[in-house]
Amino acid sequence: MPVDLRLYAIVDPEHTAGRSLPELATLVARGGATLVQLRDKRSDTRAMVGTARAVKAALAPFGVPLLINDRVDVALASGADGVHVGQTDMAADDARRLLGKNAIIGLSINTEALAEAAPIETIDYVGIGGVYATMSKDQKKPPIGVDGLRRIVDVFRRRDPKFPSCAIAGINAANAGATIAAGADGVSVISALSLASDPAAAARTMRKVVDDALAARKRARGET
Repeated sequence: MPVDLRLYAIVDPEHTAGRSLPELATLVARGGATLVQLRDKRSDTRAMVGTARAVKAALAPFGVPLLINDRVDVALASGADGVHVGQTDMAADDARRLLGKNAIIGLSINTEALAEAAPIETIDYVGIGGVYATMSKDQKKPPIGVDGLRRIVDVFRRRDPKFPSCAIAGINAANAGATIAAGADGVSVISALSLASDPAAAARTMRKVVDDALAARKRARGET
């Protein structure tokens, strides 16, 4: 299904600056987040399902979809809108069979080889990175940088010119525009929103950076 990746906010109980996750989701959605992912590596399953339901309810007035990181079972139980899976999580094909045709399914990609092999007929978007260094998760590989992002985006553009992608890791208002110029359709953000003193204002700023960069890219391509 179509997915708006412009400002893809990730909420994580380890990065809240003292706020609850439903409150944080409300704030980033109010500021212009177009998609929210719940990422929770520590809570037990029952607690995570409860949190997911609460976050989904918080997002409902804004019409912003909720995805669950990794956990297809939690997405099913909570009624979330889909999942984002990595290369060692449940296969995207299996997630699709379980969640159905209307679910949003995203996949992490960090090499050109993985981009060539990605099941684009099954998934709705890819998250590419880590582009920059980040402290919000354990980076097992060095950042790919903007040049690496561009090369991977080019693979997807060749396979399907309209296939959506977002840049992941270390994204902030100062560097988000460069990832859009490199071909990403949006940015996935944690700390620059969640740890901001005013997450709604931070989201508004980031959304404007992304929207302006997308408009500039269209102009450069001669698109209307």
